[in-house]
Amino acid sequence: MKKNLLLISMMFVLAIALSSCATTGDLEKVQEQQKVNNAKAEQAALDAQAAKAAADSAALKADAAAARADEATKKAEEREKIADEKAKRADSTFQKSMRK
Repeated sequence: MKKNLLLISMMFVLAIALSSCATTGDLEKVQEQQKVNNAKAEQAALDAQAAKAAADSAALKADAAAARADEATKKAEEREKIADEKAKRADSTFQKSMRK
């Protein structure tokens, strides 16, 4: 009886050991999948760098556009001030001419 129990136990352990062992083909599949994953990761890193460069470039262009807009606003305000002064002078001249 002990021999039968020992034999059954040995067969059970052997079956478990054989079913859990990885074959060379399994290892090759895992290595290939790892290579694919590494390639995808490298491509993602390159894409991220390209996106960052594009974002930095867009930010520089936006800053330059904002600076031009500020300059245009200042010039427009100066022109408005000059136009108001000319309008006041013209109104003053008109009022003087109406008094005569």
